Amino acid sequence: MQLEYTFYIGASPEEVWDVLFNPEKSFRAFMGGVIQSNLQAGDPIRFVGPGPDGENTVHIYGEILAYEKYRVLSYTDHPGPSHFAEHETMQSRVTIRLEPVGSCTKLHLINDQWTDSNPLFLKTEKFWWMILSNIKSIAETGSPLDFGF
Repeated sequence: MQLEYTFYIGASPEEVWDVLFNPEKSFRAFMGGVIQSNLQAGDPIRFVGPGPDGENTVHIYGEILAYEKYRVLSYTDHPGPSHFAEHETMQSRVTIRLEPVGSCTKLHLINDQWTDSNPLFLKTEKFWWMILSNIKSIAETGSPLDFGF
């Protein structure tokens, strides 16, 4: 199983990267969550935001597999402990690559290496479209999309 998306964004790789990692922008792109990590291979990564455990609910956690500023982020992906009791056995890998193309940026995301019977596959398939569309919108206009929730 694999999810794969390619977006062309009317902004530089640095501007797109800023949407991913600047908490003021990523909070809007990730619909209320921010990335917490030292951003070095082998270090933990967490997506944290409001949820069942309060303002700092861990929605996703994992380990950085590869990191190259403005170019690559790859990490393992587990659902947060408050979402599934068996969260440690549920895993996939996410790889985001940014590449300049003319005066825009090609964002290519692959979410693969899903563990068997991972119930998050269908939910994730829906939400990546929204998150990536938000990243594009914020990088190009400064504003997220209104999804009505």
